[in-house]
Amino acid sequence: MIRRARLLAVAAMVLCGALGVISSTQTWLTVVLQDGARHALEVPGASALPVLAPLSLAVLALGAALSIVGLVLRYVFGALAVLIGGILAWLTARIVFEHPVSAVASVVTESTGIAGESSVAKLVASIDATAWPAVTLVVWIALIAAGGFVLATAHGWSRTGRRYRTDDDSQPSPAAASRSRAEDGPRPHDAAGSRAIDDWDDLSRGGDPTA
Repeated sequence: MIRRARLLAVAAMVLCGALGVISSTQTWLTVVLQDGARHALEVPGASALPVLAPLSLAVLALGAALSIVGLVLRYVFGALAVLIGGILAWLTARIVFEHPVSAVASVVTESTGIAGESSVAKLVASIDATAWPAVTLVVWIALIAAGGFVLATAHGWSRTGRRYRTDDDSQPSPAAASRSRAEDGPRPHDAAGSRAIDDWDDLSRGGDPTA
């Protein structure tokens, strides 16, 4: 399990960040105005929750960087994931359960030209939420869990540098190889060379090396 911890944590954080970015482009709320036409306005996630897209991109960056950082930054990134997840979960839950006028104010103002939360509230007949806020709330809860998982397992992750070692790193140095040969003693071909030299010396002294 520990060997897979890094992969699981990175995948979870990247997935949460990606879903947050996607959610920011989807319709979160539908607001109906009190006018004769009773026309409805669609409010995307980025308008309902302005920090949604930038913080989701931050989570994506944290997930990508988590795969290469050392032990200290693992804990830092894990803590940041818990913090960002907590902030986004609280803000998203408020939209899910309260449907506040502040979440639709920017869209209503853009459509009608009327600004101010109290003035906008007088124009709003109803606010309905789509499934996206609830889905995104689950995503942030998963992000908090992923950050906690990083904090709990980061100390047991293998060092990143080990996978990038080359074959040269496993080769002994010339000095070590020389010492190893000396400790192993003479090899067969070295012994044969020594006997040939001895035979040549016997011949030069007039002796018979075969005797």
